[in-house]
This record gives sequence, C-alpha cells and structure tokens, in this order.
Amino acid sequence: MKLLEINHLSKSFDGKNVLEDISMAVNKGEVISILGPSGSGKSTLLRCATFLTEMDDGELSYCGKQVVHSVNGHAVYPPKADMKEAKSKFSLVFQNFNLFPHFNVLKNVSDAAIHVMKRDKEEVYAEAKKILEKVGLSDKLDAYPCELSGGQQQRVAIARALVMNPEILYFDEPTSALDPEITAGILRIMKELAAEKMTMVVVTHEIDFARAVSDRVIFMDGGVIVEQGAPQDVIDNPSNERTRLFLQKLSL
Repeated sequence: MKLLEINHLSKSFDGKNVLEDISMAVNKGEVISILGPSGSGKSTLLRCATFLTEMDDGELSYCGKQVVHSVNGHAVYPPKADMKEAKSKFSLVFQNFNLFPHFNVLKNVSDAAIHVMKRDKEEVYAEAKKILEKVGLSDKLDAYPCELSGGQQQRVAIARALVMNPEILYFDEPTSALDPEITAGILRIMKELAAEKMTMVVVTHEIDFARAVSDRVIFMDGGVIVEQGAPQDVIDNPSNERTRLFLQKLSL
C-alpha cells in the first residue's frame, strides 16, 4: 500500500529552482533514506511532503487520497478539514529538536496529541510514558529541555512524534546537531523502529545507517532525483557519476 505518492513536484525560491519534477512513492513498512549534498533539495522535499512549505506545482497523495493537485501548472491545496486529515498521517522529527522550553518532557511529548488530535489526556499520558521508557527517558518525565543533553532532547522529539501514531515518520537530519557518541544512540532507536516496520523517510548523511536499514536509497543533487534503488546498488555500486563523487567525499 502506498502511504505517500508525489508526482512532478516543483518548487523554486526567488526564481531559482530548488526541486524539479520530483516523483516518488513510499510504501507501508518501507524505510527510505534520502542522501545528497547540502543544497540538493532534500529538506525542501520533506517540508513540501509535510506541508511546511507549499510546492509550486505537482500532486501529492496520502494513503491513496489526493491532497494536492495541479491545475494549469500550479499546485492547489484543499480546504482546512482535508489538510488536517492529511497531516494526521505523519510526524516529523527536526534536526534541532523544536521542543517547547517551558514544557516538561511529558507535556512536550503529549501536548499535540491532546490538543491537536483531541485525544483523552490520561490515555495520551499513559502512552507517552511507555514510549519515553522505550527511548530510555522514563526518569526524565518532569525535566525541562534546558536540563537535557542534545541526545536526550532528540529522543524526546522522537517520542513526541511516535505518540501521534503516524503512518509515516519523517526525519530531517536527526543527528546532524549531535556528536558521534550521542548519534549512535539515536540511530539505534531508529533501527529498532525500522525492525518494527515503522514506515520512515530519513534525510541523512549517515551512510552506514542508510546501508543497514533502508529498503531504498534516493540520491538527490541539484533539485532532482539523480538515482534511487536498493542500498547495495546506490551506495555500494552507484551508476551515476554524481552519486559516486558524493559518496567518495563522505568517505574521505
């Protein structure tokens, strides 16, 4: 089952094309890693898929239901109620955590599920506590973000995303703000989620993670998808020269 389908997405800023004719799909249970140099359009693609940035043209569907369609070369977005339904299909983990500084850990994790999804407070709190235990933070329920390390803050952000019960979990460079030792802990949690068949789309520079966990790897450069396929093909035996040069630089 296709959870996400994007067709002919384009986006430009100040007349400069950032994404050109992007088409991709994400199937249930799949882990897709998106690789590419800085400025290649990876994060903008994620922002368009999660409605943080409006695309200029193209089509986008969640769970078989078209959300954005194209009319005369322009993307047309639906009414607020349809957008809300589409937004309920995914969660996004940012590279800079984006926690509320004045909320403790439990409230950070639970707040959106209670106030956006209108779920029962006690039910959400019980689920949040279970998820926080899973990510190793059961002793930090009352702590505030300023009292946590970067790795702990990112685990809170992952817990907050999971408590929304998303169909797709997006990660935008989830370890880029962390040192290598802490990165390993975050990647371990993501590997556990992959083993549980959580559908994930991960923008990352962590090549070993992408190789070990991904069902499919997409390599982007210059706002286009240059190459995609199984990790053993794209990472270990790339067919495109741009992919090969990028991977060579990363391994230096």
